[in-house]
Amino acid sequence: MTIERSVDPEYVGFDSGRLARIDEHFGRYVDDGRLAGWQIVVTRRGEVAHSSTYGLRDREAGRPVESDTLWRIYSMTKPLTSVAAMMLWEEGRFELTDEVSRWIPALGDVRVYDKGSALRPFTVPAVEPIRIWHLLTHTAGLTYGFMQTSVVDALYRAAGYDLSTPVGVDAAGACGAWARLPLLFQPGSAWGYSVATDVLGHLVEVISGQSLDEFFAERILGPLGMTDTRWWVEEGEGSRLAALYAPHPATGQAVRLEQAGARALEKPEFLSGGGGLISTAADYHRFTQMLLREGELDGVRLLGNRTVRFMTRNHLPGGKDLAQLSAGGFAETVLDGIGFGLGFAVVQDPVPSRVPSSVGEYYWGGLASTAFWVDPKEEITALLFTQLVPSSTHPLRPQLRQLVYSALVD
Repeated sequence: MTIERSVDPEYVGFDSGRLARIDEHFGRYVDDGRLAGWQIVVTRRGEVAHSSTYGLRDREAGRPVESDTLWRIYSMTKPLTSVAAMMLWEEGRFELTDEVSRWIPALGDVRVYDKGSALRPFTVPAVEPIRIWHLLTHTAGLTYGFMQTSVVDALYRAAGYDLSTPVGVDAAGACGAWARLPLLFQPGSAWGYSVATDVLGHLVEVISGQSLDEFFAERILGPLGMTDTRWWVEEGEGSRLAALYAPHPATGQAVRLEQAGARALEKPEFLSGGGGLISTAADYHRFTQMLLREGELDGVRLLGNRTVRFMTRNHLPGGKDLAQLSAGGFAETVLDGIGFGLGFAVVQDPVPSRVPSSVGEYYWGGLASTAFWVDPKEEITALLFTQLVPSSTHPLRPQLRQLVYSALVD
């Protein structure tokens, strides 16, 4: 399935000449070697106003980015897992305040890091259990090994949980391992980006009685017609997959990551609800249109409109923003003026970031510099796909916002 422009940009309030600046600007990243290639899609009022590709999906093989290129979306998996959980919530299968240990008993007796080193950490009992809303909002106290900002991160890495999980470990095994490690903070007291959505994905499995790939296929991907979204790429379609790159430490040129990139060609033992999916622009476009339409697309309703509105409000304690509650360094998004809902970052005030957006806009991105946002006020969605890790290498996301909103002239 491909995605092409469906409307004259002027018809939906864009200046086409200004939209052309998007390709000019991001084209320079490819021309000077910082990116191998990219794909960008911008819509308004359900119509595709801009769809473009540039450069190579596989520079070494000379294959261009095409409309149906497959991209590792990493943490852009998280919104799908959050939607999956909330579909079960709508069925009354759990309450957001329920303790996670009701379904994953290992997480019922957790401890919290207090002081000390990675060799001799001192912990204290958790005074509040991990609840389901903590998983959805990243306030559970869990972390990621690759964050490298705390003693707890180091403990995750020592246990084999860095950018991936140890060989032979599935979601249940990973949850058990994380439960044995201390939390970064008391549940509900701070915000810390983490494996929480992986735990949430396993929770979906336990509650639904299906594996996560089965649930996604039956309840989300199939109904939405997301026919190209999957957990790995079969051998016959490997040429469609974009190669994975990282910046050279001296030159900044994109350098291929052969071993890390090849993992997408293997069936995973661990179905990561936090970062395991591979998708296309056309597929993720359908997902964002469902969100923009508040849970429904082409007669298929996944969520009620009030549920989507509830998910995309700021759920952080006290109505605070990420800058006030973040437990450590973080490069996936700006923190000032940004809240967090049930699976999405949510703009509370665009001024502190110095980048235009709308109050109530929600979004997220992935490790390889992919990104999306949904702006209900302006009825805009935007998608950016490339394959450069880490996502903090270049300011691609704020620059895309800058270019899109400056092209809006109605």
